[in-house]
Amino acid sequence: MGIKEQFDKISHNYDKQRRLFIPCFDDYYHLPLEMLEQDVGPLEILDIGSGTGLFSSILLQKYPNAHFTLIDVSDKMLSVAKERFSGSKRFEYILADYTQYTFNKKFDIIISALSIHHLDAANKKSLYHNCFQWLNTNGIFINVDQALSPSPEIEKQFSDIWKGHVEKGGLSPEEIQAAYERVRLDNPSTLEEQMRWLREAGFPHVDILYKYFHFCVFYAKK
Repeated sequence: MGIKEQFDKISHNYDKQRRLFIPCFDDYYHLPLEMLEQDVGPLEILDIGSGTGLFSSILLQKYPNAHFTLIDVSDKMLSVAKERFSGSKRFEYILADYTQYTFNKKFDIIISALSIHHLDAANKKSLYHNCFQWLNTNGIFINVDQALSPSPEIEKQFSDIWKGHVEKGGLSPEEIQAAYERVRLDNPSTLEEQMRWLREAGFPHVDILYKYFHFCVFYAKK
């Protein structure tokens, strides 16, 4: 089962499982907003690999007048996003592979949450270059994602700690097994590699805003 099929299958349970799969959920999703300073006019915000629109819903609290473009390869995940933001004319939905899509406008903020780690190294590098091109001057890219440890020993510790949290969180055995199946589709790169690729893409300001084991928040400003 591929990535699209895996996420189609869990689309209606995705949001309620997030806190059980991400021990640092509140900091992970909310701390990055403190680094977003844009306040001039109605902003254009792009959410790549948007899924159910969870990260966009958090950003909407800070920028209620922004226009959001959500792109994802899963029609079922986007259907949940459409239900979440039903009635709002501030949301546009694109069913497509964001590594292959060409946008006809630029954005002030680009966000992504737990999506880019599915890409191989070449596609990550290409995407970071695209994100730089898609942003307006002073635009910001926030990637809430996973990063591989350069040490196999440390990475195994991270994995074991995460599994310990998951298995004590109250999920059913079937839900836990499904999560482990999805992990097999992951293709994470190291933190150092991704920071280098962001700089090579042209971003002059790059940093890590937050790190909890393999959960990281990448920040890049144009």
